[in-house]
Order: sequence, then C-alpha cells, then structure tokens
Amino acid sequence: MLRTITAILFTGLLQQCSFSQNNPSNNNSSTMDTTKKNPVYSTTDTSKVAITEEEWKKILPADIFYIARQKGTERPWTSKFEKSNEVGTYYCAACGNALFRSDTKFESGCGWPSFYDPISMSSIIYTPDNAHGMKRTEVQCGRCKAHLGHVFDDGPPPTGLRYCINGVVLDFEKAKEAEKNYKEKPNQ
Repeated sequence: MLRTITAILFTGLLQQCSFSQNNPSNNNSSTMDTTKKNPVYSTTDTSKVAITEEEWKKILPADIFYIARQKGTERPWTSKFEKSNEVGTYYCAACGNALFRSDTKFESGCGWPSFYDPISMSSIIYTPDNAHGMKRTEVQCGRCKAHLGHVFDDGPPPTGLRYCINGVVLDFEKAKEAEKNYKEKPNQ
C-alpha cells in the first residue's frame, strides 16, 4: 500500500516537473531586447493599452505572453529579480508601465519578487481571484491589464502588504548614479 502511494506521488511529481520544464514561462529571454518589436512598450506613455490577444501574442515573447495574458505563474525561485538588490525601477514587461521602486522590494521567502507598495494607485489594478478554490486578490498592470501576480496582507510596514510578482513580467531599469546617491542621502 505504501509503495503504491509513493509511486502515485512520484508519478505526479514527475508530471508536474515535466509540465514546468516545458512551460513557455521558463524561457529566460531578455525582455529588454524584445521591446523593439513591441509598439505599445513605453516607460513614459501612461495611456491605456487595448489590443487583442492575437496582437499581444505577436508582440510578446512566449514566456511573457503566458504569464501576462494567460495568467500563468513562473516556478518559484527562478526569477532573476527575486534576490536582486539593485537600485532602480521595475516596469511591466508587456507595456513598460512603471510598477514598483526597488526601495519597496523585500525578501519574503515566497520564491517570487515581493514588494510592499506600488509606484502609484493607478499603476496596479486589483481583481478578485477565486481560482483553485482560494480567495485571493490578483494584481494586474494598470496600463495594459497584464497579470502580474497577487497581493497578500502579510507584508512589512508601512503598508502590511506583500505584492508577490512573477519576475517574467518585470523589466528593470537601474537608477542613474546621481539618483542613487540622492536616495541614499536624502537630507542633502
């Protein structure tokens, strides 16, 4: 009986790993290189983006499309941004909308990049998510409605929130050295 249960669990684990290995969200393509063929990508334009899923599929790399448009999830602990401590701004990889500043990023231990505060009230859309038998709040890009991840109420002060974000749908731009120095010495 124990061998049967072990065999079933092992088979399920192999199938899950196999799915994860073949999942397009695991493609580690560089999103910054793909913005050239994405006509809606802009870190300065704040107008809403409304294009069809077919158009998104043509302009987004498969890994970003899977997360942003099909509400996928990347495997935990695979994001290049999870442990990053660089100073700068995180943007939506689908449209370039500014989402989070690096000074709101924290180590939550959940396996995905986590933040406690978005850049602005309009940078994020909050949507109820009752999928998989859970009650959660999905967060989407305020400009293009790309799926980013979820927000939970177990984060640090001052907000008490934890925005658990798929790193695949994030772009990052380092702060200029002058901006970095100013942030480190705000009283000067």
